[in-house]
Amino acid sequence: MMNISDIIVIGGGLVGSAVAYGLARQGAKVTLLDEGDQAFRASRGNFGLIWVQGKGFGMTPYARWTRLSAGLWPQLANALFDDTGIDVRLEQPGGFCFTFSDEEQEERRRRLQAIQDELSGDYPFEMLGRQEAIARVPALGPAVTGASYTPMDGHTNPLKLLRALHAANLERRVHYVSGQPVKTVTAQLRAGGSLFTVEGRWQAPRVVLAAGLGNPGLAEQLGLYAPVVPNRGQVLIGERTARFLEHPTLNVRQTDEGTIQLGDSMEEVGFNDNVTTGVMASIARRGVRTFPVLAGLRLVRAWGALRVMTPDGFPIYEESPKHPGAFVTTCHSGVTLAAAHAFRVAPWVAGASRPEEIGVFQAGRFSNPNYRPSHAH
Repeated sequence: MMNISDIIVIGGGLVGSAVAYGLARQGAKVTLLDEGDQAFRASRGNFGLIWVQGKGFGMTPYARWTRLSAGLWPQLANALFDDTGIDVRLEQPGGFCFTFSDEEQEERRRRLQAIQDELSGDYPFEMLGRQEAIARVPALGPAVTGASYTPMDGHTNPLKLLRALHAANLERRVHYVSGQPVKTVTAQLRAGGSLFTVEGRWQAPRVVLAAGLGNPGLAEQLGLYAPVVPNRGQVLIGERTARFLEHPTLNVRQTDEGTIQLGDSMEEVGFNDNVTTGVMASIARRGVRTFPVLAGLRLVRAWGALRVMTPDGFPIYEESPKHPGAFVTTCHSGVTLAAAHAFRVAPWVAGASRPEEIGVFQAGRFSNPNYRPSHAH
């Protein structure tokens, strides 16, 4: 029996769930197909940051897009709470990136200044010397020479976020199908547009590819291009401890529950999502160097997860020129961009005009020989 809806979203991670939620809020009849935990789910291994600082160097529209989403985040957190009663523990007190030499400090200043200049000043940041940094974050170690700070940054509990999105989708009558891998999508031209059939069981006049590392093969079937590859990040979790960190930082954060999260590694190792002793040791050393209070902390778990990375690290948002109504959405910042996906991308998928902020994020940029961006990180 064929299941009919207005829109099918393929991928039940943070990207697909946020888009589906935005669509359901507009009254669309949505089917959300989720492969489940057997997939290389980036959503289960992220750092929980809503991070603006430094993003968009070499790609000014990405700085704007990231900042826009961070600004929409209180609206998303409130909407999810209203629908589900789940507090995703949003905090946006601003964030720090710590430096360990004058050279690092100057490079950080240069990058942030370049972004600020491109945005005509609409990108606040401060460069702090050692004493200024300690005044704000007293637990810093002696190796820290300074910091950059922006008031735009924050964090959330990513597991509560994914749970809230799934619960909110169910509350708004999204047809959620778990444990459903998708390998085939076909398009049938008809009067007024296309009709898409997924795995021979689900049909809709619109379909969204939000399947992360599964997007390349699906995109090809619909005249789209999604050149994404895995990039492994390893994360360490330390036991609960007395609160010493009130702000998110690029490498260390203290969760709302008091546990310590350490990370920010990047490795090109294919689809291997294991943890390795060398990288874990490096993450731990940097954490202790930044905050000596962590030296005696017991680790309770560690994991590796695969980010979804394009060749330049920036997102792809595109509607198929061959099969209008088919969209690809892919990025590596599913937490930061969740609000933009719910409140800006979803209306576009539903039929509104494409947000002008994302016009540059089409895959055709990779075939331009003159395209020389800096990486998203």
